[in-house]
Amino acid sequence: MIDYDDEARNYDAARGGEPRALAAAAAVERLLPQGPCSILDIACGTGIVTRRLLRSERVVVGVDRSPGMLSLAGRRVPGGVVRGDARRLPVASDGVDAVVMVWLLHLLPDPASVLAEAARVLRPGGVLISTVDKDDAYFVQDSDIAQVTAELRRQYAPRVPDGSASVLGWAAKRGLDRAGHTLFPGTGQGRSPRRWREAIEACRIPWCSQATAGHVTDVCRRLAELPDQDRARPDPQYQLIALKARRGIS
Repeated sequence: MIDYDDEARNYDAARGGEPRALAAAAAVERLLPQGPCSILDIACGTGIVTRRLLRSERVVVGVDRSPGMLSLAGRRVPGGVVRGDARRLPVASDGVDAVVMVWLLHLLPDPASVLAEAARVLRPGGVLISTVDKDDAYFVQDSDIAQVTAELRRQYAPRVPDGSASVLGWAAKRGLDRAGHTLFPGTGQGRSPRRWREAIEACRIPWCSQATAGHVTDVCRRLAELPDQDRARPDPQYQLIALKARRGIS
């Protein structure tokens, strides 16, 4: 598990920085309610996306459990962040018009309790916006890297907790309807064959850690044979879905 207090200072730079945050915030905007509304950004991290949601007609609050992350978020959203656990939000039931969760569900062993809390704080007609299928983001393009790593991923990639089918199934049983969908690029995060190979060899790709040494060696060899070893392939394409609350959920 990542130590987010320790990672806070370099977190943004290692994950696409302002360009990626701009793309993420623009995608969230496409799914948010129009006009005056209150927004809760769960797991807001450094506030790099939260800040971009601020408008004069909105109340925007970021919540995170990492003091290190919140120290940075507080500079970006002065007076608009609070420390809290996504499973026990410091927000009243039916308290906000929109809940935003970007790059959170894929980190959780079981997102059900976090989704339930998000639904609890939504007002009737409110919108829950979340990234889904994060592990698929690098593989939506028909790229040569995707082709080389497909079999390794098929065999060893774990069942992702933020799968869209699972999230939509959960929502349907709890009075939330699918209300929208959009994509946005992980700007600056496209990897070259060499970077993929180095990441696999250094065990920075979690689903490769369970693979046999022979399988990893074969994939790395094939990656090394691809042309343009240092040319980044297309940026990953992240998915956002919006779920609209039909009624209050206890």
